[in-house]
Amino acid sequence: MTGRLYGVGVGPGDPELLTLKAARLIGAADVVAFHAGRGKESNARRIAADLIPSGAIEERLEYPVTTGVTDHPGGYAGAIADFYERSAQRLAEHLAAGRDVVLLSEGDPLFYGSFMYMHDKLAPRFDTEIVPGIPAFAAATAAAATPLVRQTDVLTVLPGTLPEPELARRLADTDGAIIMKLGRNFPAVRRALEAAGRLEGAVYVERASTDAEAHHPVSEVDPDSVPYFSLIVVPGDSQHSDPTGRRPAQLAAPGEPSPGRTAGSAEEQSSASRGVVHVVGLGPGPAEWLTPEASRILSEVDHVVGYAPYVDRVPQRAGLRRHCSGNTVEVDRAALALELAGAGEQVAVVSGGDAGVFGMASAVFEAAEDPRFTGIDVHVAPGVSAVQAVAARAGAPIGADFAVVSLSDRLKPWDVIDQRLDAIAAADLILAVYNPASRSRTHQVSDAREVILRHRCPTTPVVVGRDVGRAEESLTVTTLGELHCGSIDMKCLLIVGASGTRITDSGRVWSPRFVRA
Repeated sequence: MTGRLYGVGVGPGDPELLTLKAARLIGAADVVAFHAGRGKESNARRIAADLIPSGAIEERLEYPVTTGVTDHPGGYAGAIADFYERSAQRLAEHLAAGRDVVLLSEGDPLFYGSFMYMHDKLAPRFDTEIVPGIPAFAAATAAAATPLVRQTDVLTVLPGTLPEPELARRLADTDGAIIMKLGRNFPAVRRALEAAGRLEGAVYVERASTDAEAHHPVSEVDPDSVPYFSLIVVPGDSQHSDPTGRRPAQLAAPGEPSPGRTAGSAEEQSSASRGVVHVVGLGPGPAEWLTPEASRILSEVDHVVGYAPYVDRVPQRAGLRRHCSGNTVEVDRAALALELAGAGEQVAVVSGGDAGVFGMASAVFEAAEDPRFTGIDVHVAPGVSAVQAVAARAGAPIGADFAVVSLSDRLKPWDVIDQRLDAIAAADLILAVYNPASRSRTHQVSDAREVILRHRCPTTPVVVGRDVGRAEESLTVTTLGELHCGSIDMKCLLIVGASGTRITDSGRVWSPRFVRA
C-alpha cells in the first residue's frame, strides 16, 4: 500500500485560522513537508508548529534561489525546475514506502502555492487530497475592514510582477482587485494604481493575521519597507464613486434627454456643437504603426470606447475611463460614445486597422443619425489598414487597381457578396478579402474561390496574411488553385492577384502599374 499525499492549506498566518480538518491531518501525519527560503524559517511550518507530531518525519524543501542570481545553466527557471523535480522524488520515496505525507501550504494550496508543482508530479502516481485554506487576501481584507466586492462587482487578482502598463490596464478594467507579490515591485504597482485612477482607497496590508500585521493607505507606504509577502486591496466601491466610471449610465431612449442633461428645443440643441467623438484607427497591432494623430487623441480623451481587444491596446493613464464591449454591438457602443460626448466628455471610439475600413467609423455615423445626438461632431483619425500591412509584407500586390470585400454575411446577404465577387473578378481587379471565415462561417472562402475561378486561372497568386504585425504573424504565398480554404479564419486577410500579378524568384508578390490593351 502506498501513502497518501495531502496538500494542506494552513491559512495566512494566525494558527487559529487553520481549519479543523487541516489540524487533524497534520496531527496524524507520518511525514510533514514544507517549503522554505534559503536560510529562512518556513512560514507554513511556523503556523502549524504546535500540531506537528513529535514522531513525524519533517522534510524541509529549501528553494535554491528566490530573488538572487544562480549559476544554473538553465537560469532561474532551470534551477527551480530541478528543485521541484528533486523535491517530488523525496516525497515520492515516502509515499512509495506507505507513509502519508502532509505538504503544508501557506494560505491555500492552489492559490499561488508551491504545492501545485508537487501535485503536478505526484498526483498521477499517488492518491492525493487537497485541503483548502484561508487565502492571504481574505485575511488582508478583514484586517483593513474594507468591503472588497458587492453584488455584480468583478474581482481580479493580479500579480505585481505584471508589466506596469498591463497592470494599469487591468486595474482600470475591473471593480475590486487584489495585487500580490509586491516587494521591490511596489513602486511600479503604485504608479499603475495612479495611472488607473485607483490609488485613492487602495489599502496596503502586510503580514495579515499575524502579530506583525500592519495596514496603511497605499499612498502613505515607504517603498523601501515593503516585503514580498504583502498585498494591496483595491475595493470595488472606489471604482463606483465616480459616475463616469466603467459602468456607463443607461442610454436614454430616442426623444428623451441624455442622462445628466436638461431637455431643450431642437433649435437649442442644434445651434452649437455639443461635443466631438473621435473615431481612431489603431492600426493592425504594432505601436510603431499607430499614427501621431491617433496617439495625441488617445492621450487627451477621458473615455475610450470599443471592442475589448482594441480597448486593451490603449495604454492606461490617470483619468482615462475604459468602456469595453463584445463583438457585433457596434451601434450600441457608438451610441454610448455619443452620449458621453453629449454630456461634455472627451471620448474616442477605437477600431483595429483603419476605422473607416469595415471599422467603427460607419457605425458611429449611423448612430449619430439619432435626433438625440444632433450637434455632436464625428472626427475620424485614419490608421494603417490590414490590407496595407499584409500588402507591405508581401511586396506590392496592390500596386494597381484593387477592390476590398468582406465575406461576412452578417450585414449583407451572400447573394450580394457573390455578385460583387463576380464583378470584381470579371473586371480583373486585385481583390483584398476581409473577414474570410469564422466559427459559424466555414464555407465562404471555398465559395468565393469558385466564383473567382470563373474568370481567373488557377495559377493566380494569392497572399494569405495571418496576425500581421503581431508576434504570431505568418505570411503564405500560394495560388488560387492550391489555396487551402480550411486553414483560413478570422485572423487572416487574403489578397487575390489580377491576371498581371507576379511572384518573384524570392517569393515576393507584386502587381504592375500598367495594363496592356
